Parts: sequence; structure tokens; C-alpha cells
Amino acid sequence: MKELVFALEFKGSAAPVPGSDKSLRAKTLATSQTLRSVLSAGGIQAAVESAGAGSASFESEVDIVGEGLFVESGSIRYGDAGSVSFRTVGRGTLGPSPVDGLQRGAIVWEVTGGDGRITSNFTVGAQGQVIDDQFARIFVP
Repeated sequence: MKELVFALEFKGSAAPVPGSDKSLRAKTLATSQTLRSVLSAGGIQAAVESAGAGSASFESEVDIVGEGLFVESGSIRYGDAGSVSFRTVGRGTLGPSPVDGLQRGAIVWEVTGGDGRITSNFTVGAQGQVIDDQFARIFVP
């Protein structure tokens, strides 16, 4: 078994599922990228830089289960490398951020079509714009 550890920043949108006031559908994309963090006495410098033509796609359904709480399941396709399906471990959280019109949240998923965990820290804008930073640790044969 081989362990893979990687991070990607996905961008896209979330919108209500027609006919439901407690469900959302999210769709986002990430291109091949390098995430760079430099720590210095002057602070932290961070960047997401393009690193090729590959891409990953994310689709999920989010069910609101309480004030600021949700569960989620879906799939992530990592270009030609394959895909994983996932579901929530416990509950995700969503709440206000210090930026007007922007919410922030976090969730942990277990990989159900494979083995591993993915964490997500994300923001959702007033118009449904999503930026989702995912860190994955998955195991493949």
C-alpha cells in the first residue's frame, strides 16, 4: 500500500438543490498547482501557483442538519489518475467570517471509494462562490 499526501485549492460554486431548503449542490475545479508557504521573521508568505495542465473536479451534496452544521457526500475526480468518493466524519461547520458577505467552514471526509481522509477549509461568498482548500492523505495499492 502506498500513501499519498497532497493539497489542492478548488474554486467553483454551491447552490440550493431545487425544491429543498436544507440541501446544496457544490461543484468546483482545481488545476495542477503548487502551494507555497514561506515562514520568516517578517510573516508568512503564501501562494498558489499553476503547475501544468492537469485538473481535478469535485461534486457533492450538502445537507444542513442544524444551525451552522452540515453533512456532505460526493466524489473527486483527479484527472486521469482516478477518483474517490467520500462522506462526512462527524459534522462540518459553517459560520460567519470577519469579511462582510463571506462565510467560512471546515469539514473532514473519510474516503469511501478507497482508504484515507481529506480535510477541507473553505469560504462561501454571498453569491455562492466557493474557494475550498483540501489536504488529502489517501492510501492506494
